[in-house]
Amino acid sequence: MTDVVGTGSTGQFTGRVAVITGGARGQGRSHAVELARQGADIALVDRCADLDTVSYPLATADDLAETVRLVEAEGRRCMSAVADVRDLDAMIGFVDGVVAALGSVDIMIANAGISTLGSIFELDAAGWSETVDTNLTGVFNALRAAAPHMRRQRRGRMITISSMMGRSANPLIPAYCAAKWGVIGLTKSVAHDMAHSGVTVNAVAPGNISTDMIHNDMLYRLMRPDLEHPTRDEVAAVMATLHVQPVPWLEAEEITAAVVFLCSEGARHITGSVIDVDAGASARFTA
Repeated sequence: MTDVVGTGSTGQFTGRVAVITGGARGQGRSHAVELARQGADIALVDRCADLDTVSYPLATADDLAETVRLVEAEGRRCMSAVADVRDLDAMIGFVDGVVAALGSVDIMIANAGISTLGSIFELDAAGWSETVDTNLTGVFNALRAAAPHMRRQRRGRMITISSMMGRSANPLIPAYCAAKWGVIGLTKSVAHDMAHSGVTVNAVAPGNISTDMIHNDMLYRLMRPDLEHPTRDEVAAVMATLHVQPVPWLEAEEITAAVVFLCSEGARHITGSVIDVDAGASARFTA
């Protein structure tokens, strides 16, 4: 665990503490660095170990250390821990430790997530459980760990990361879709619970984001089964069909922009909402 003294930089989140699950790389790293740049102290938690049911490498302890370094480079205090979001006691212990060391938890970004591939004919119990337990139960655990502190403080921002697949569906990802749909229902319910405590609770639903979750050989082969070893360029056109705007993927920083807005004072009366950042895929939804 790392705890460093910041240099006193100013920004709209100065004096605030943000906890980010899945903070070692990808979207989590992007959120951490930008919130630090805007003045927040940061606490990061990540599993930092692979899962047999996931076909791409997950973040490592070195990735987590690099995110800590990037946050510290912004002059902010940073804590980090290796822990599994599926473990409620571990999440409560981590958040309690953040409050003891940094003084509060003002922002909780429940970002940790994995993708497991397999149709209803192929997906086994482990693949289903590890995906749903990480992507849905892990979000519950993060919110549950932060909720008592935010209620006592009478302020806070909870932001969950769903997906365009939490508002639609594709074949071969039933566990992922089920969990991400569940995140939206969970978010809306918790928004009711926290409404009288000065705490907002919202979801962001990204489209294809340019991270290791989509840039891996297994997903590439699913996108282009006609090719033995498809490349990034060879899958781009197929990936773009999942969006309405003709782009195959977005950058993590584009999700961060929505997260930062939901953390801001300007979003104080937005709660129980879903912000779609999906290159227009939401134009296909019924609501």
